[in-house]
Amino acid sequence: MGAQAEEYQTLLMNEVLSSEAEKSTTLTDEEAQPNLEEVEKIIGYSFNNKVLLKEAFTHSSFLSTERSASSYERLEYVGDAVLNLLFSREQYNLYPDLPPGRLTRLRAANVDTEKLARVAIKHGLHRYLRHKKPLLEEQIREFTRAISHYPLHSNGLIDAPKNLADIVESTIGAVFMDCNSIDTVWEAFKDLLEPIINPATIKTHPVTQLYEICQKNNLKLRFVDLWEESHTVEVFINNEIVGRGSYSLKKEVAQNRAAKDALDNIWKVLGEEKENAQDQDQDQDQEANCQSEELPEMKILMCSLQLSWNRLDLD
Repeated sequence: MGAQAEEYQTLLMNEVLSSEAEKSTTLTDEEAQPNLEEVEKIIGYSFNNKVLLKEAFTHSSFLSTERSASSYERLEYVGDAVLNLLFSREQYNLYPDLPPGRLTRLRAANVDTEKLARVAIKHGLHRYLRHKKPLLEEQIREFTRAISHYPLHSNGLIDAPKNLADIVESTIGAVFMDCNSIDTVWEAFKDLLEPIINPATIKTHPVTQLYEICQKNNLKLRFVDLWEESHTVEVFINNEIVGRGSYSLKKEVAQNRAAKDALDNIWKVLGEEKENAQDQDQDQDQEANCQSEELPEMKILMCSLQLSWNRLDLD
């Protein structure tokens, strides 16, 4: 990871953006359709049934221009199941000491929408999608820019176009239906799915992490949903605002960003709580000393004055 990963993401973004600038990939005219044989070269698999490959890259919005075709949705359904099975088997063998809960989190991180959308961008699979969605190209450009800031995964801080993840799953489904072998599917896709998230690189989701920290430190956590009014979510801890996140297209992303912002600021709250706790402990120690020892009247008076000053400082 580190500098090399960031440099790779920057190069990838520039390549995609320049490719999009050279040609408009709205893919609504038959002349603009790329050669799907190029997909076979990308994945290293040659289809016996070419119809499956064509179906894997056909969005439902495109069917009005080609009534004989089917959309990728059924193959996506198959690919989703196959991909989950492949990762379950792979991780079971790789990590014999990991409990089911951690294996589930690890699998989910490798097959979620953002991770698979990154695979589509990295290998240029989005260029072969046949669709009639005018906004998709801009969404792809925005996503490509965003992932340059998160080399491996953003953990919900950016919005990944679901269609990108769909075509990865539909392609996996198409290969499986063509060869009927999960081993062949894994051989075709295991390198394409790199970098695979492992126990050392997986990150905790910001909302989950925030709840865990607040629970551990007995802090009162509250999310305030202002998304309908301002596309914003705010985070309060002990009735003090510590985080805010915005995103106009999806409330979940705004909430995740708010949680991340709160995590960046929560240490200030924890520091104040620690200082207050230390001051209270000091008061209790001084009060115990005054009560437990047989002190002259003047020393008792000095203890009482010291306690009063400490409490005034706290107020």
